[in-house]
Amino acid sequence: MLNVAMISKWHVHADGYAKHLQSLGNVKITSVWDEVADRGRDWADQLGADFEADLDALLRREDVDGVVVDAPTSMHADVMVAAAEAGKHIFTEKAMALTVSECDRISTAVRKAGVKFCISFPARTRPHHLLAKQLMDDGLLGAITLLRIRNGHDGALNNWLPEYWYDEKLAGGGAMMDLGCHPMYLASWLLGQPKRITSMFSHFTGRAVEDNAQCSIEFAGNAVALLETSLVTYQTPPAFELYGTEGTLIVSGDQARFASKRTDSPLQGWISPRQLPKEQPLPLTQWVNGILNDGPMPFGLEDGTKLTELLETAYIAHREKRTVDFKQSGGN
Repeated sequence: MLNVAMISKWHVHADGYAKHLQSLGNVKITSVWDEVADRGRDWADQLGADFEADLDALLRREDVDGVVVDAPTSMHADVMVAAAEAGKHIFTEKAMALTVSECDRISTAVRKAGVKFCISFPARTRPHHLLAKQLMDDGLLGAITLLRIRNGHDGALNNWLPEYWYDEKLAGGGAMMDLGCHPMYLASWLLGQPKRITSMFSHFTGRAVEDNAQCSIEFAGNAVALLETSLVTYQTPPAFELYGTEGTLIVSGDQARFASKRTDSPLQGWISPRQLPKEQPLPLTQWVNGILNDGPMPFGLEDGTKLTELLETAYIAHREKRTVDFKQSGGN
């Protein structure tokens, strides 16, 4: 049995994570901390767990093996360093932190403590994205020239996200810092080292942070990624397009089509579900299994840091209204 503490209900996914943990059968949520005490107490009551008003007290508890971090992104570095120094395994909602330097602090603490770390990258567990990686690894797309990903919803348009979601001091940004994480980490996984980036962020609903955003990134292999995200688009089907010199993969919603000029390609035309790679367990499930069974841990410190590097540089490009070379941004 894995004993877990929930650190904050700030993130909109926090309650879903708690319910998922309770459904696994091998996890007990023992305690809750929240930077808003009343919210934390109410949540602890709902979960049948103890509420700890003091984070250090929670991290000293012997019935806490690991923590799930859903605190404001601006608090991630301090919370996770404290958790690692207390010897607690860490699962965190994206983004890992607001800056690469904060990610480095977390990484140093985690490695020194020898605890397990996982960041929530659910798009990397999905069949269509696994197919894209498989096609690339098998050489069926040739050299990649263009990646386009769209991810959006109407949370800001129709006001179903909490208003604190638009507090830049807490969240670090808007649409790109939230939904934009998914296109960002997929691009990093598929295309490798970024070279330069431009950003166009807009404020359709007039809030302090952007609610409509697009980044263009050139990667080391000269592939270009067009990454689009929005909190003001209605019923937005996710879109994923991967173009290479010898093949093209188009995914829209649940439908996928592959075209290749390779005569030895095992795939052509519409892709049936049985031709897709098997969906992997959710990152949170893999974190639990990795701790209990001493197995490999997916989506680790390096993955989280690469995402933050992309995000941090994207916001520099937006603020300074210029194309930013990653060599000049303080990134790797």
